[in-house]
Amino acid sequence: MPDELSLVLAQAVVSAVESVGGYAGGVYLRSETPGLLRLTVLAGLPIPLFRPWWRMHVNRPFPVAAAFSSGQPVYLGDAEEAMRRFPQLMAGLPFPFGSLYVPIASGHEKIGVLVVLRPATPGESVTPADRSRLQHAAQRLGDDLEELASGGTPVQWEGDPVPVQLPVATAPPVRIGHFDWDLDSGAVTADEDLCAILGTRPADFPGTIDALAARLMPEDVYGLWTLARQAVGTGTPVTRRMRLQGPDGRSHLLELSGRRARPPGDGTASHLTGYLVDLGAGPVVPEAADRLPRGIFSLDRLGRITYVNHLAESLLGTARADLVGRVLWEALPWFGHPAYEDHHRAALLSVEPVHFLARRTTKEWLSVSLYPGNDGVTATLTATDQPAYAPGSVVTPGVGLGSPADQSSALYRPVALAIALTEAVTARQVSAVVTEELLPAFGGRQLAIYLLHERHLYLAWETGFPKGFLDPFDGVALDARLPGVETLTSGRPIFFESMQHLGAAYPGIAMETDVGARAFLPLIASGRPVGSCILGFDQPRGFSPEERTVLTALAGLIAQALQRAQRYDTEAALARGLQDALLPNRLPQVEYVDTAGRYLSGTQGMDVGGDWYDVIETDRGLALVIGDVQGHGVAAAATMGQLRSAVRAFALSGQHPQEVMSGTNRLLIDLDPGQFASCCYIVLDPETGFTQAVRAGHPQPILRHPDGTAGTLELPGGVVLGVDATASYPVTELQLEPGATLALFTDGLVEQAGTDIDLGIERLRSTIAQDSSASLADTADHVIREARQAADRPDDIALLLAARWAQSPK
Repeated sequence: MPDELSLVLAQAVVSAVESVGGYAGGVYLRSETPGLLRLTVLAGLPIPLFRPWWRMHVNRPFPVAAAFSSGQPVYLGDAEEAMRRFPQLMAGLPFPFGSLYVPIASGHEKIGVLVVLRPATPGESVTPADRSRLQHAAQRLGDDLEELASGGTPVQWEGDPVPVQLPVATAPPVRIGHFDWDLDSGAVTADEDLCAILGTRPADFPGTIDALAARLMPEDVYGLWTLARQAVGTGTPVTRRMRLQGPDGRSHLLELSGRRARPPGDGTASHLTGYLVDLGAGPVVPEAADRLPRGIFSLDRLGRITYVNHLAESLLGTARADLVGRVLWEALPWFGHPAYEDHHRAALLSVEPVHFLARRTTKEWLSVSLYPGNDGVTATLTATDQPAYAPGSVVTPGVGLGSPADQSSALYRPVALAIALTEAVTARQVSAVVTEELLPAFGGRQLAIYLLHERHLYLAWETGFPKGFLDPFDGVALDARLPGVETLTSGRPIFFESMQHLGAAYPGIAMETDVGARAFLPLIASGRPVGSCILGFDQPRGFSPEERTVLTALAGLIAQALQRAQRYDTEAALARGLQDALLPNRLPQVEYVDTAGRYLSGTQGMDVGGDWYDVIETDRGLALVIGDVQGHGVAAAATMGQLRSAVRAFALSGQHPQEVMSGTNRLLIDLDPGQFASCCYIVLDPETGFTQAVRAGHPQPILRHPDGTAGTLELPGGVVLGVDATASYPVTELQLEPGATLALFTDGLVEQAGTDIDLGIERLRSTIAQDSSASLADTADHVIREARQAADRPDDIALLLAARWAQSPK
């Protein structure tokens, strides 16, 4: 008997899947390894096909990890939303499906994630009712697991996931009715089940064969009497079977058995006993499937074979007895090739038909179609001729990964390309990724990418083509008869196995000495044309249906990446313009004080962010300002501009430093609830050195003393701006001596992944202290040069230095 933990988990998954109309689901639980979640049960899907997702670390960019780490549900209505939020998930499972993830808690402790998969709902968000049902299911499961834990059962998982078969959708039950027919008297005795099948009450059944026949179609009545005559016309016991149409139009199975009467005087009458079977929704009728001119077999959603017709038995080369009840890829190992596994995953997850060619032996090919449903998969098979493309470009059974004949397995593993595309943010980066990842996977040597602009295609990237070869095709209009144009206008890829075939289709294109193959792919994202992609090969070659399908799908990913890059370029240009306009071009020249400011953008995502600095001459003294708005891009830059303007306005109006910070805080809450920023505001009297400083969640400034020693200023400060409208910001007063230097900076300067921030602050303190003899501008340049050495800078950097002198530095 299964253990209690498995039973609780299985029951929760089944209930959750049924509650939101799903077709599969599972539960991830914590393991003994810190930060590692394990798949515990998987319902409605074959466990071996999803082995790469058995383990999930909480810091991976997947929805399971996000739901667990954040403690908040993740709802993905369709593939587009999933691609936008979790591209790595769709890189491995590039199929249209919806998925829901809800964290499981035991008390106040997170212990796992409940997952449900269901058909995609493009353009429709997950309804509040479904969210509520799933959250209640997760809460009930958390309560059950807490009860198990209190009873001594460890609520964690170390083994392989447990498979769970989802119950079949509700259907009319199979019913069997019995009757006895006395052929001498014509009397019929029927039980309650028979009467129920015929739609009458037992008290109303007159007890004659005519009463039974009255509820049948006329043609079935003749068949019934014929069957009775056959049964009594022989001297041996007989059994006959036929199908009758019931009062509701559904087909029922009738089985009669009996023998003719004994000689007169022995006291024995002729009887026929019968059974009428109501098959409910009705499974596939075996004899009907056997008559079809194609092979048919069916699987449950765990991959077990449940039915095989005669022709499928022949095409698969295996007897039915050796197939039924076994897992498909165990009974037929050649079906377990990664290529075919991906097709099976596609059918199970997208619930859409999938068609492909399969190679059973070196000479035998099958055309396979998979028709999935919530209860299983029906497959059809037909024999087909060997395709007319190069054998080296298709799947060869029995050949291991990495061998030359199995290079095509890379076609079904485009994960590296998909992930790399999600990280590319400019058109040039996208093109470079395609060159590095796509060409080697398919053995290509040449690549050209054209982008659409004002109904013309312009060459954006090329590699491998002879110099000047593509010049005549740059800037062509959409009415030109060229394959690169027609693939975009038609939305269909075009493949040529050799340049001779290309020349025959497009006589105007000069072939010169080129003999290789070409693939022209349309770049279309969300129904909008982006451009076209050309892949070139040195030698003639074929393109299998699998290759054509994968190349077309990858073209869609490339188009999405290019469209995203175009948006990025536009947004980045706007954001850079905003930041250039908002950051001070020059700092004011003030007697007794020298200032220097620097800005360095991060290396990830947008080139701009929400960091800013400013120096303002006010009636109270010289105001030094530095701040950091959460996020990057246009929104962060725009918010930064508004805050900079607000601080400047409050400062110029003569406000006390505390009021400057409080007023800016209230303004940010009014402008954008949910957005927050850090800030440090210091007012310095250049002549006396009297200084007032206020801080809102910002890193502590560094103060270098006249003797060259340096350390952090301990300013009490308050919470970041934008969180609490009633927050107070205490002001610290100090005396800045002649020869002292203040260093204000944003956290991007001192934070590095995997390194304690205190180390970054100490590194900056040491640099400031060592540069005591340098000019302020040289010190600022030195700090930025060191920061620029880091290859990975996820955040922007702003730096503002201010030094007070005994006399004016000018």
